[in-house]
Amino acid sequence: MEIPLSEAKSPSQGVAELRDVTASFEEFFDAERARLFGALAVMSGNRAEAEEIMQDAFLKVWQRWDRVSAMDSPQGFLYRTALNAYRSRRRRAAVAVRKVIHLLPQDDALDAVDTRDQVARLLRSLTPREREAMVLTTFLGYSAEEAGRRLGIRATTVRSLTTRARATLRRQVQEVQT
Repeated sequence: MEIPLSEAKSPSQGVAELRDVTASFEEFFDAERARLFGALAVMSGNRAEAEEIMQDAFLKVWQRWDRVSAMDSPQGFLYRTALNAYRSRRRRAAVAVRKVIHLLPQDDALDAVDTRDQVARLLRSLTPREREAMVLTTFLGYSAEEAGRRLGIRATTVRSLTTRARATLRRQVQEVQT
């Protein structure tokens, strides 16, 4: 499809339109800058942060100026963009603060693996009967009576085995620490 010569734009016309778009954005910027900055400064309580948010908002408006300028309220889009940027910064800052003061869970997978490995090594040093009694009573929370029923031994034997196992584990931990 060919464009008739009467509708074709010369390079100078394209530059003129770009100047018009740029000029209209500059006019919009000049008209809204002070009000937006004031609103952001009041919201954030920090002039430097307000300046950064304002710059980000105007940049987003500039990038979409061809669509924004055609809106019924380009100011509304500008203020909504600035407000969203402000809220996003607040959320990121809150997460960062929680991380710093350790309110977020500190899941350290390597530490958990290391701890499990140490427990497994310590349990391997026990006799099989001591290990069974220890696992049932300490890790699974069974009473000595319940553990005895499951192991087919008396409750007093379970208590004796767990006492011996704890003494062995205590000695091994003290050896490692010294």
